[in-house]
Amino acid sequence: MKAVTFQGIGEVAFESVPDPQIEQPTDVIVRNRLTAICGSDLHVYLGREPGNDRGTTMGHEFLGEVVELGGDVSSLKRGDTIVSPFTTNCGSCFYCRQGLTCRCEKGQLYGWVENGHGLPGAQAEFVRVPLADSTAFKIPGGVDEETALFLGDILATGFFCAEMASVRPGGTYAVIGCGPVGLLAIVGARERGAERVFAIDRVPERLVLAAAFGATPVDTTEQDAKTLLGDATEGRGADGVLEVVGTPEASRLAVELVRPGGVISAVGVHTESTFSFSPGEVYDKNLTYRAGRCPARRYMERLLPLVRGGKYDLGAIVSHRLPLAEGARGYELFEKKLEQCTKVVLRP
Repeated sequence: MKAVTFQGIGEVAFESVPDPQIEQPTDVIVRNRLTAICGSDLHVYLGREPGNDRGTTMGHEFLGEVVELGGDVSSLKRGDTIVSPFTTNCGSCFYCRQGLTCRCEKGQLYGWVENGHGLPGAQAEFVRVPLADSTAFKIPGGVDEETALFLGDILATGFFCAEMASVRPGGTYAVIGCGPVGLLAIVGARERGAERVFAIDRVPERLVLAAAFGATPVDTTEQDAKTLLGDATEGRGADGVLEVVGTPEASRLAVELVRPGGVISAVGVHTESTFSFSPGEVYDKNLTYRAGRCPARRYMERLLPLVRGGKYDLGAIVSHRLPLAEGARGYELFEKKLEQCTKVVLRP
C-alpha cells in the first residue's frame, strides 16, 4: 500500500510500505477514506519529539471502512465506518475505568515506532486498529464524514481543554493559539456557557475563523492581550486560559492573562524541559495548572450529536483537501502556513 512516511527532520515521503495484517484477534483492518495532518504531527516532522524510526507511517487522525476482523472482535463487522481516537485503549484497565483512556496500560499512539516497536500511523491506504472493540467508534449513516473525522482528536481535545479549564456559564476565558484545536476549544468553551472568549493569535485567517465560532479575536501583532482582558474584567484577568500552542511563550502569556484563583488548561504538546514561570508566581496567584493528553475515546459518543446537528460549521476549519499522494506538500503548507492553510485533510 501507499503511505506518507517519516524520512528525517523536515522530510516525509509518499512511498510503498507493507500492508497491515491482523496481528492479534482483537485487531481490525480499516480501508482509509479520510486522514489528516495534525499540529502534533509537526513535532515529529520538525524533530521536536525525537526518536521516531525513519520510514514510520505518519499520522493519527483517520476515518474508514472495516475490511478485515480478528476472531475476537464482536462489536464491528465488515463495511462499518469507524473513527479511531489517536491512541488505542483496552477499555478495562485502571486508567480506562477512570476515563483516562489516553493512558491505557495497553494503549499505543498511532504514528510512533521507536527502535522497531510501536504502531504505524494513519496517513496510509489501510490502518491496523488494535483493541478494536474498545478503541474504534462506529459512525452511523448520514453523518458528515469530514467533521466526524474530528471526533478522534481535535474536537475531543478542544472540549477536553475547556473541561480542564473549568469553563462555567458567565465567565471570561482566553484561548491562546487558534489552530484547529484552539478553534474547537472555543466551541467547547461556548458549549459550556462561557460569556466571552478571547481568541489570541497572530494569523489573520485563524482569527477570522475564531470570530465565526463566536470568539473575540485578538491579533497580537496589533493588540495587547493583557490590556484587553483587563479592560473586559475590571482588571482581574481571565477566569481561565486555554493554552493550545505548547511553547514557553504561550505558557508565559497564560500566567499573565489568568486572574488570581483562575485555571490554566494546557493541551499544547510541550517539549521544553522547564516551565517558563516560577512556582512562586503560581503560589502568588493561587493558580491551578492542568495539562495533558486528551482521552479522546471518552468524548466521542458525547460529541457525536454536536457533529450530527450541524450547529457549527466545523468543516470551515479545513482549508486544504489533497490526495494522499500530496502528503509532503500538505506538511509544507501546514507547517509554513502557506496559502492561508488552517487544516489539511488527505484522501487516500
